[in-house]
Amino acid sequence: MNVDDLAKAPLPTPPPMSAALEAAIVTLAPVAPRRPLRQLAILVGISVVYGAVVLALVHVRRDLSQIPMAWIVGAGLAWFVGFIVPAYLATVPAAGAIIPRWRAAAIVAAIVAVGFVIFGLTMPIPAGSLSDQFGWPRFLHGHTCLEIGLATALVPVVAGAIFLRGALPVGARWTAAALGAAGGCFGGCVLHFHCYITDHQHHGLVHGGVVVVAALLSAAIVPRAQRVA
Repeated sequence: MNVDDLAKAPLPTPPPMSAALEAAIVTLAPVAPRRPLRQLAILVGISVVYGAVVLALVHVRRDLSQIPMAWIVGAGLAWFVGFIVPAYLATVPAAGAIIPRWRAAAIVAAIVAVGFVIFGLTMPIPAGSLSDQFGWPRFLHGHTCLEIGLATALVPVVAGAIFLRGALPVGARWTAAALGAAGGCFGGCVLHFHCYITDHQHHGLVHGGVVVVAALLSAAIVPRAQRVA
């Protein structure tokens, strides 16, 4: 049979649909599209409530009323913006896109991770602070802040990972790193209102280190956990 004869031949009759396939088709239901901005709002809301609970448990810094309000608000806003921007880039795609902006998220994650370490190492000590100067001799005693910061970062990272299930075919590790950096910045924001230690080593390497460690842990764990799920 040549090609012309084959083209003129009647189409074969398809086999009947199996009962299992027919039952599966009948039970299909429409799937609601992902709403990134709504998910981001939920992530921020859950994080703020959780952060308030953590702060209530560990207590607000005892010199809060004696420090200039401009410094408290300004530094707190810097930490909060460091939380919002990478979280936005990690969860909200560009207009007309499906996957998150992982390249931009990666760049911002690196900037906030390095930026808050430098900020802590160079920041001025606010007037009126009841600072407990740990310095290098007692540097390791500040590990509690690292633990509190990472515990605070956990909820934003987990919430973001849940919302991003199935949406990370490309740039998964970088997106997860941005999500971790966002959570780390939120942990740093809580530490800002809790910790009265103001020496540069502690703020730069412990408070800023929360961002770095959270980003690395998230990049290592979140993509693997999503593949298993």
